Amino acid sequence: MKIKNVSLETVCGITSKLPDNRFPEVAFAGKSNVGKSSLINALMNRKSLARTSSQPGKTQTINFYNINNELYFVDLPGYGYARVSKDVKEKWGSMIEKYLRRSKQLKAVFLLVDIRHEPSSNDVEMYKWIVGNGYDPIIIATKLDKINRSQVGKNVKIIKEKLKVGKDTLVIPFSASTKQGRDEIYEVIDRLTADTASEDTCNDGGFTDPDTGK
Repeated sequence: MKIKNVSLETVCGITSKLPDNRFPEVAFAGKSNVGKSSLINALMNRKSLARTSSQPGKTQTINFYNINNELYFVDLPGYGYARVSKDVKEKWGSMIEKYLRRSKQLKAVFLLVDIRHEPSSNDVEMYKWIVGNGYDPIIIATKLDKINRSQVGKNVKIIKEKLKVGKDTLVIPFSASTKQGRDEIYEVIDRLTADTASEDTCNDGGFTDPDTGK
């Protein structure tokens, strides 16, 4: 994947209508301090387009980043921040669920977990929730640079066991500092984009009326 241009195109709050995008979407979910904004910035080759904050839980919107006018990175609200009220947590949950159920272009969900720690109960709940909405999450184990290389295999195994992932579930260790793992994430996204392009080609790039077949 070569990033040519990016822009924050749509910001959806609790009462907002989700955009009817025509490009494929890949979404990123994770708890508030897992490094989600840093990951998205690294993928976009930007330093601060996705806002990082010293106050976890501050982001309360679903943000759609247009990538090369070909696809969207969708930044979902962070979860699991203790200082956020129960009411706010429920509203965030409703936002995420609405998006997962209603998006017509969502191709994959990347779930971020901290490679240094065993997944939390919130991580497990989010994993089950994503699966329950029909997606097989791709796990990104963030903060790879914070552990020794010898620990990576063991920690990835712990993540898989705690989340009880499927046998084909992909876990990608990632570091926002060194960018290790970024190419693997790009490959996954490129594959999704190629699959979508193939579908469009088979349809001659146009719309087929289901009644007439034309």
